[in-house]
Amino acid sequence: MTAPAPHRIVFANEKGGTGKSTTAVHIAIALAYQGARVAAIDLDPRQRTLHRYMENRAETVRRREIDLPVARFAVFNGDSAEQLEELAAEMSEGADYLLFDTPGKDDPFARQAAVTADTLVTPLNDSFVDFDLIGQVDPETFKVRRLSFYAELIWEARKKRALATIREARREMDWVVVRNRTQHVEARNMRRLDQALGELSRRVGFRVAQGLSERVIYRELFPSGLTLLDKGHLGELGTSHLVARQELRQLVAGLNLPPVGQAARLPQAAEA
Repeated sequence: MTAPAPHRIVFANEKGGTGKSTTAVHIAIALAYQGARVAAIDLDPRQRTLHRYMENRAETVRRREIDLPVARFAVFNGDSAEQLEELAAEMSEGADYLLFDTPGKDDPFARQAAVTADTLVTPLNDSFVDFDLIGQVDPETFKVRRLSFYAELIWEARKKRALATIREARREMDWVVVRNRTQHVEARNMRRLDQALGELSRRVGFRVAQGLSERVIYRELFPSGLTLLDKGHLGELGTSHLVARQELRQLVAGLNLPPVGQAARLPQAAEA
């Protein structure tokens, strides 16, 4: 019997600086802590932030002689869609979840990964600069005037995916817009963003989840490859770090990923 395909989680945003790679790494390790077999592909062969983070984690495990949950990881250096799918097939062997971290720019392989996602995660900072990636607003009323190119791309991909869902025995794409770094946003601007996101989500069908706040600890953890979930290896944590850990747990729950072993199955009627 053929093993079920892993659930594909794609972290994609054509703008940089939204915490995309940090979110991807922490979600990957959170799933590994739950006992899942996780594989990850970095689609940015130049910056390779996810790959470097995972390398640092592997080195910390070796140097400290400790046992930590890890993910298999690779960088895509190919130049064709076929090569990307070949790497994805290789990394999928034995995996429950396959994660893709895409570059913060328009990229053909990032597009391919996005339109084949089971769960598409788009981190956004709470600003209309980042919102412009998915929708354009009226400067006076802040109501959504039109979809942006990226939202149109995903909208078309989801329609095609819906038609093929039964034939391919896979779930429909779940698009989740994750709001990162929200604590420094002025209250009136946040209300306007709330309204714009709510309006656009109803039009194109994405969900909104609360993400990770801006915290120095995320940058401090990178050299060691540790995450906020690695209790006992982080030293003494302050209250803000404990709050950040809870934010991460809430984000994992908010993604509503299928349980291990059910990644490729269609949802039951009660789940619709």
